[in-house]
Amino acid sequence: MSNLNASHKVMQHYLSALLTEEPVIKQTVSEKTPEADVLAKQQQQQLNALLAQASQKELLQVSLQNKLIEKTVAPVITNKQTANLLATQPEVINATVVIEKVTEKVTEKAAEKTLKKAPEKEYRKGRFQALFFQLAGLKIAVPLKELGGIHKLGHVNSLIGKPEWFKGVMLYREQKINIVDTARWVMPEKYDQQMQQQLDYQYVIMLANSNWGICCESLVNTFMLEQEDVQWRQVEGKRPWMAGVIKEHMCVLVDVDAMIDLLNRGLDITA
Repeated sequence: MSNLNASHKVMQHYLSALLTEEPVIKQTVSEKTPEADVLAKQQQQQLNALLAQASQKELLQVSLQNKLIEKTVAPVITNKQTANLLATQPEVINATVVIEKVTEKVTEKAAEKTLKKAPEKEYRKGRFQALFFQLAGLKIAVPLKELGGIHKLGHVNSLIGKPEWFKGVMLYREQKINIVDTARWVMPEKYDQQMQQQLDYQYVIMLANSNWGICCESLVNTFMLEQEDVQWRQVEGKRPWMAGVIKEHMCVLVDVDAMIDLLNRGLDITA
């Protein structure tokens, strides 16, 4: 824009000079006197001086503009290069913060695992019936809804390489039932030779639809229970096979699914 203005000014000066000296120029052309030659030379010198002055101003303005651009652009480029350099630098991680966050997550997961509620069973809604049975002076109850059946204990074929609490396999109407020595499984720390000799298993309690059956000496009875009659196990942890304790009878209510899972894995209550 400044270059254009300078050019306009030069043209204005040039046109003004031409307009003011027009009669003289005409006279010079027509008369061609020595005075006219001198005047023409003077006019040409003035015009050249104006053009030279305009060119110097234009060059000066261009030089100033270049310097201004350099001053303006240089910091921007420097800042951009600095930003790129900082962007390529590896981020410094605060190890303390990372350790604290990892510790918090591990603690939260451990707390969630500890406080994880046991899955709700169907018998946890309202009243339910339970079958009570005894073995070695211990009373145990099983929810009727998770009772697979009751059989008279028959001949058991022992198998090699099985846990001590695994008595063997009993055939019942072409069904192979895995027989559990319940006393040895439930209280291995108290199971000794004397208890083994005194035990007189009579029945097999089938666990739900599995092939597992636990032995008992006698069937006590079935009782109708309210939810408040049982001190329920609130969180998963030790003794997952225990759904709770029936307060009045002071006996264990079996979590059948959890017990089946342990038996399938070859584990007893010490697991």
